[in-house]
Amino acid sequence: MKAILHADKEWGIGKGNTLMFSIPADMKFFRETTTGNVVVMGLNTLKSFPEGKPLKNRTNIVLSATGEPCEGCIVVSSLESLLAEVKKYDPDKVFVIGGAMTYKLLLPYCSEVLVTKVDAVGGADAYFENLDNNPNFKLVHESEPVETNGYNIKFTTYKNLSVKK
Repeated sequence: MKAILHADKEWGIGKGNTLMFSIPADMKFFRETTTGNVVVMGLNTLKSFPEGKPLKNRTNIVLSATGEPCEGCIVVSSLESLLAEVKKYDPDKVFVIGGAMTYKLLLPYCSEVLVTKVDAVGGADAYFENLDNNPNFKLVHESEPVETNGYNIKFTTYKNLSVKK
């Protein structure tokens, strides 16, 4: 399992249950990386999508404590049931896509984290763990900076040196 996200200079990932930045190059990377694969999210992330609909051309798995059914999604209500569900898929094709609580819960199980770093501060109210300060994670790839839509971004990959089974 992998995680995919964009983060500002303070590792902020969202504000008001939405993305802080609209960056077409980041959205293209997300779409190309996750299409045809499995995405795992919390219920609030699903609700933040247009009309609360699941992402097209992907298997959508939603972690919801209430187990509330969601059209077009596989709904699980516990970490144990989520881990059992994702074992049905190739781990390289499973992507955690948010929100903050789901990332925090599943980060130890992720072999890699794909982070689009945005050289800006977005006034976040939701944050991701600073992987540069986590000894279990190593930066293994960092692109050259790209200027897009008024922002400088870098595509980075962190490897988890201690993946939880």
